[in-house]
Amino acid sequence: MSDNYESLKLENQLCFPLYAAAKEVVRKYKPLLDKIELTYTQYITMMVLWQERKISVKKLGEFLYLDSGTLTPLLKTLEKKGFITRERSSKDERVLDVNITKIGMELRDKASFVPKEISSCLNITKEEAEFLYRILYKILK
Repeated sequence: MSDNYESLKLENQLCFPLYAAAKEVVRKYKPLLDKIELTYTQYITMMVLWQERKISVKKLGEFLYLDSGTLTPLLKTLEKKGFITRERSSKDERVLDVNITKIGMELRDKASFVPKEISSCLNITKEEAEFLYRILYKILK
């Protein structure tokens, strides 16, 4: 193969191992999240809400790198489950706020086992995980 095409080899792409690793890590979450009846995207949404308690849909999307087209059906599902409520902001009715409910906060206790389980099934040290975390957030910035 010509050197002109060396950069087109899959093995020379940074995006591929990032994509494949992300897919595999999320796959490891599935059986754990099935126990608390959440998808991965619902889980990371709840993680933000456990921390923030109340947040606008726009700000939530910024936290999660998700657009409103992805968030809207996800939030509707979480609302049907009783974990959140959505309401227009009293300060600006164009803003839609998401509030965690008591049931949503109680779910945090049920989910508390997940991070430890995930870290135990990844074949990297704590130091490697911290390094990877810094690199990935550097890319996201």
